[in-house]
Amino acid sequence: MNTLALVNQLPDWMNHQVVAGNSWGQILLFFVCVFVVWVIARIIKAWTHKLSDSSRESSTRKVFLNSLGKSLPLLGVWAGIKIGVYFIYLGEMGGLAETVVFTGLEVLLVVAVALLVYYLVEVPSSWLTRQTEKTESKFDDMLVPIVRKSLRVTVVLFAVVSIAQSLSDKPISALIAGLGLGGLAFALAAQDTIKNLFGSLVIFSDKPFGLGDRINYDGHDGTIEEVGLRSTRLRRLDGHQVTIPNGELANKSIHNIAKRPFIRRIFTIGVTYDTSPEKVKEAKAILEDILKDHEGLDPKGELLPRVYFSDFSASSLDFKCMYWYHPPAYWDYMDFSERVNMEILQRFNEAGIEFAFPTQTIHLAKEESSSNS
Repeated sequence: MNTLALVNQLPDWMNHQVVAGNSWGQILLFFVCVFVVWVIARIIKAWTHKLSDSSRESSTRKVFLNSLGKSLPLLGVWAGIKIGVYFIYLGEMGGLAETVVFTGLEVLLVVAVALLVYYLVEVPSSWLTRQTEKTESKFDDMLVPIVRKSLRVTVVLFAVVSIAQSLSDKPISALIAGLGLGGLAFALAAQDTIKNLFGSLVIFSDKPFGLGDRINYDGHDGTIEEVGLRSTRLRRLDGHQVTIPNGELANKSIHNIAKRPFIRRIFTIGVTYDTSPEKVKEAKAILEDILKDHEGLDPKGELLPRVYFSDFSASSLDFKCMYWYHPPAYWDYMDFSERVNMEILQRFNEAGIEFAFPTQTIHLAKEESSSNS
């Protein structure tokens, strides 16, 4: 049964022409088709969501079903319009109405398919994520968001070119040639973007850090959260997120704190100037005893603690002390440093060795008054 016969079977009031030669019945059938197919698409989406819930967490099947379900409603709208348009009469305005409708359907199909592929990019991304989790290196973890974004940008570019081809009715080769004419102007306008893109390539080739590494860059001390094609996101220790263009990041010094093999501490202990030479020697011996064979000592035995009677300062006799803590676990290092400080304070007090603090001695001279008036 063709569409005209189906329309003729409708009640007489629905066959009354109201818009561009189309009756109420034709318009109603059009919207019914769109609504019914959209509802079917929503039902299928709910079914895929239910199936994904029964799948293993982060499995490829779960990601695929979720991605497929997100794009189904728009595909349902396109399919409903595609079916419903056969109930609509488009010939009263010549070929213009038919051209507009079918070109619009073609554009909508491109958008719907592009959206489907855009969401399906999560499938290879999820697989890559699981593969990188099996490796010890954190650097390959940064490749996953790069691959995801690159694939999505490619999908968007193909969708734009396809839509342009549908609207202009020209072959893709002609469109690409036309885009090439504006390439120079685009390159000049996007110098910073290109600079950041090359900066990201430098970062990926040099591998100065990985995801989760703590770095110090240009006064920003924090953890790497994400590395993109244009910028890198750093979570500072105070909680602020800093976005750094890759072009700048590749051209400045980066201190990778996560890669340090130890934490070095250098501190100065000052005693008063009235300390006798014997007590100075005793103070040095106490400091050396506290740091001898300390927790976190270099397992290779190369970086041993050092204590020197180093300076005659303005108000103290100074001992310069240094030690290296292994491994570089910061909070363990802070706990150990606190214990060292407490032991120095206690043993100096027991030995009667006084700590120095900044002091000044002022001498007042009284002028003798002249005996002659």
